[in-house]
Amino acid sequence: MKTSRLALASLVCAAAVGLCGCGMRIPADPHGTIERVEGGTLRVGATELSPWVELDADGEPSGLEPELVTEFAETLDAEVQWATGSEAHLLDALERGEIDMVIGGFRDDTPWTEGGAVTRPYTERRTEHGVEKHVMIVRMGENALLTELETFLHEEGAS
Repeated sequence: MKTSRLALASLVCAAAVGLCGCGMRIPADPHGTIERVEGGTLRVGATELSPWVELDADGEPSGLEPELVTEFAETLDAEVQWATGSEAHLLDALERGEIDMVIGGFRDDTPWTEGGAVTRPYTERRTEHGVEKHVMIVRMGENALLTELETFLHEEGAS
């Protein structure tokens, strides 16, 4: 029994080394988002909801979430390309792969979960209506990007 467990562990290790040697990344992005973004451009949709996202007269995003996204992009050696619009417009663009993620003060009970994958809550705010847990949304299935973003938000202690 002990020999078979050792053999199984060796097989699993060999498979992992073999997959890494092939350039395979786990978790993976089926559309290759993280590979495209690293050293390139992170395409972000921003919808206005103060103080999370504010848009100036030229439509340039600022606020808590644009600052976090810009810092996240820097960890990937990437530039941020902003798109702005309504939640519906941006989630449609996310589903079509025209943008990589959407921000806009989304809470963990967002109704937009069919249009994208939400991060784990990265911060909580107590309001007169109770505790709000905030999330960001990435393209569905892009698990490497989602994992990188969640790790960054956790390490930042974004709150």
